Amino acid sequence: MTRLPNLNSPFLLGFDDIERALDRVSRTTSDGYPPYNIERLQRSEADPERLRITLAVAGFTRDQLDITVEENQLLIRGRQVEDKDRQYLHRGIAARQFQRTFLLAEGMQVLGADLKNGLLSVDLARPEPERVIRKIDITARD
Repeated sequence: MTRLPNLNSPFLLGFDDIERALDRVSRTTSDGYPPYNIERLQRSEADPERLRITLAVAGFTRDQLDITVEENQLLIRGRQVEDKDRQYLHRGIAARQFQRTFLLAEGMQVLGADLKNGLLSVDLARPEPERVIRKIDITARD
């Protein structure tokens, strides 16, 4: 695995949080389950730009899924309990657990989640950042 370059340029001041986030993302291992899509939803006059994460969670009920936000990380967990009373002749669909982690940028808001036809959709909003221009006074010292 290639190590991402350090953000130690003298022109990049205060970006150590971003470097830690990149390091955290590069260390996460994933087996690719469940598969997911991330799509951008068009901005409207009433709504800011939104993103939608859609995970294929066929076989999971709403009670077996858990979505939390912890320190700018969106955690989606699924837990299925194996039914011991069933006797399978062929077992192709395994009862398994998963955890997907998505690192959110500062200010990202989770709007809600929806489970329909085996697809879990989580909508996020990216509010428009305010453009701040501030004049810095220069003091004269003799």
